[in-house]
Amino acid sequence: MTESTSIKQKMPIRIRVEPRLNENPAWYPPLVSFGALIVALILGGILITLAGGDALRSYQHIAKASFGDIGVLSDTIVKATPIILAALACSVAFRMKLWNIGAEGQFIMGAWGASAVVLTSVLPVDTSRWVFIPVMMLAGMAMGAAWGFIPGYLKAKFNVNEIISTLMLNYVAVAWVNFWIFGVWTEGGFQMSPKFPDGASLPRLLEFAKIFPAVRGLTTHLGLLIGIVAAVILWLIVFRSRWGYEIRLIGDNPQAAQYAGINITQNTIWVMMLSGALAGLGGMSEISGVVHRLQTAPIAAGYGFTGIIVAWLAKLNPLVIIFVSILFGALILAGREIQPSGVPKMIQGIILVCLIASDFLLRYRIVISREEE
Repeated sequence: MTESTSIKQKMPIRIRVEPRLNENPAWYPPLVSFGALIVALILGGILITLAGGDALRSYQHIAKASFGDIGVLSDTIVKATPIILAALACSVAFRMKLWNIGAEGQFIMGAWGASAVVLTSVLPVDTSRWVFIPVMMLAGMAMGAAWGFIPGYLKAKFNVNEIISTLMLNYVAVAWVNFWIFGVWTEGGFQMSPKFPDGASLPRLLEFAKIFPAVRGLTTHLGLLIGIVAAVILWLIVFRSRWGYEIRLIGDNPQAAQYAGINITQNTIWVMMLSGALAGLGGMSEISGVVHRLQTAPIAAGYGFTGIIVAWLAKLNPLVIIFVSILFGALILAGREIQPSGVPKMIQGIILVCLIASDFLLRYRIVISREEE
């Protein structure tokens, strides 16, 4: 008996990898994402244990501190609101295979644009909130769209790598905002602008406590409704409109799209602008609903980068993004109390790696067969 024959007898099963030729069933991608999330949590638990913590108690604490009662749930939703809009921004760009890594910078510029409406006296201080808020929304979206236009134009006209250009523009956005809050708009030399008037702030649930006592102390603001409406509109655009069909076709097969007469150059610019506008709307929501003044660049708090993970986990579905964002809002809110302090970011990173790795199962299948005699 030869050595190779002996190995075959010991290993009667053969494992091979084959490309998936047919489209995956609708239930399969969500199942893969859920599996990747479970694996990420297991790996995160192992690292928490190695760091000297109790993984099970850590996860229990995150759940209790984020969903334990209506008060902390409200705080979780506040954290989730900017993530929703940042993830929507990433999802529409990723749908067309445009790798927008600049949602963080677009978010910051949207916050700056909304702040400019207040701090440059575009509107009188006593202007009604229902005039102030729409104007701030438009300004935030306009600045985010402008920040998305730059890498979109460079990609469309000169084929400049959008990963590099969007990433570098994040740093430019930080420097731009720092210039204004350290000098032009600084309040007493501090790294912040003067506080916005009441009319420039998004209404919170607690403001209606006299009418509805049950909402007393709840911090959820109108930005949540803005995010939900944006998600519904984006879903209709992507899956129920001709433009959405063009976006999906370009992402899936640019050669076929070009053969069909679709203007890829124009769509590249418009999609990047739409992506930037959504991220800018997130910046406006955060500046008007939570901070109420323009502060240093950490106002974005990594929401733009978290949006990348959320968009991937939701498989670029705008409606699913809402629920995934709430889960990540919980991780951010409760994760601050977990030590070591870098654990929440570590878990987010592990989730992203597992999601990227799980795409292998969407493109290939593993076939296990018995070795033939």
